[in-house]
Amino acid sequence: MQLVSTASFDEMIALYLRAELTGRFGTQVEAQLEREGASRSVVESPDTTSPTECALRRRVLAGYRAYLFDDLPEHVQWYRATLPPTEVAMVRYMDYSYWNELSRHTRLPRVAAEAIRSGEEVFGVSNAGFLKAAQALRAGAHFPELILVAASPRSPLTVLEGHVRLTAYLLAPEYLPEALPVLVGFAPECAGI
Repeated sequence: MQLVSTASFDEMIALYLRAELTGRFGTQVEAQLEREGASRSVVESPDTTSPTECALRRRVLAGYRAYLFDDLPEHVQWYRATLPPTEVAMVRYMDYSYWNELSRHTRLPRVAAEAIRSGEEVFGVSNAGFLKAAQALRAGAHFPELILVAASPRSPLTVLEGHVRLTAYLLAPEYLPEALPVLVGFAPECAGI
């Protein structure tokens, strides 16, 4: 991993919402924006230096996904970084039943990619979304950065946001860039995520 620059919690929130706006949680993001009387522009073109916008984005995310941050400590140090393909292949899924089953209890997306290729499905959930994302990569799509966490720069990395995109990269590894941009946060408590 190559650390590129520091980042803020508010940059992480902005990226999280931007990624989810175009993903499966897009309707929830839009509904929360509507409740706040805000336009999509605060997510699509965020100003992370604006305290008003940052507070708004925090409320939007808390409105539908606050539970995700229950185990995330406040003192996480955020960085923009890049990962080579060999390190991308070692990023783990969060400890969650669906991802555990899909990865054959390894939490490794590369193992999940093998299961998907072999046609395995878990909990009756179709793999079509993963296959569609991998096809989009092959067609030239560019995905938002993954959001990762770890106890330290030398610890195993866990994906906080971007599970489907990470799986797609490992379904189409020939399309992984030599240096994949990511946002990564470090705190000792992140080892358990």
